Amino acid sequence: MIKLFLKGGPIMWPLLLTSIVAIAAVIERFIFRVRERFRRDPDVVESIFGQLERGNVEGAMAAGQGSNDFMARIIIYALSHREKSMSNAFLRAANQELQRFNRGLPILDTIITLAPLLGLLGTVVGLIHAFGLLGAQELGSPVAITGGIAEALIATAFGLAIAITALIPFNYLNARLEEARNEIQDAGSQLELMLSGIGETRPRASTQMPPAPAAGGRAGH
Repeated sequence: MIKLFLKGGPIMWPLLLTSIVAIAAVIERFIFRVRERFRRDPDVVESIFGQLERGNVEGAMAAGQGSNDFMARIIIYALSHREKSMSNAFLRAANQELQRFNRGLPILDTIITLAPLLGLLGTVVGLIHAFGLLGAQELGSPVAITGGIAEALIATAFGLAIAITALIPFNYLNARLEEARNEIQDAGSQLELMLSGIGETRPRASTQMPPAPAAGGRAGH
């Protein structure tokens, strides 16, 4: 593997760096996902909405106080600012939580685009070198020329391998981000309906999250 790496030319070092960054980003994001999964507490969120359904706003705030569940944190922050602007408070808290879920995705998105381009650059440089041999040796050593072309393609292969490998966790993490966004939107609608039912809200901006593009615009990948 090391000999194959060295045959790819100098462009293999930037490719190695992109692969290390991609691995680090993926590991950090999966640690985040595991940590968030253990922090989820659906019973607390259900208890908050149960208290709201009974018209007990203070009880709902007490039920969710100190919870590590991101959904509970958003709701409690919104309820604590209901006298000023609950809708704006909900959106602010939701955006802060979504930023945590989105962290690292732009890095992966950049690597998915950059790695194949670096590989292609390495191949072009290798082909230039191979055809330089062709002009210098006047077809005297076809083995050297074809070997040079084969080595030039190593960089493209590595670049594509990095991009394909990074694309899989990127799509998975992007799907989890959209799940969190949808859950927040549903909770915002439910919160608004419950508070309007007990006369706690006045006509203000909606708590619906504005649609935001996925990192780098790769939502369809």
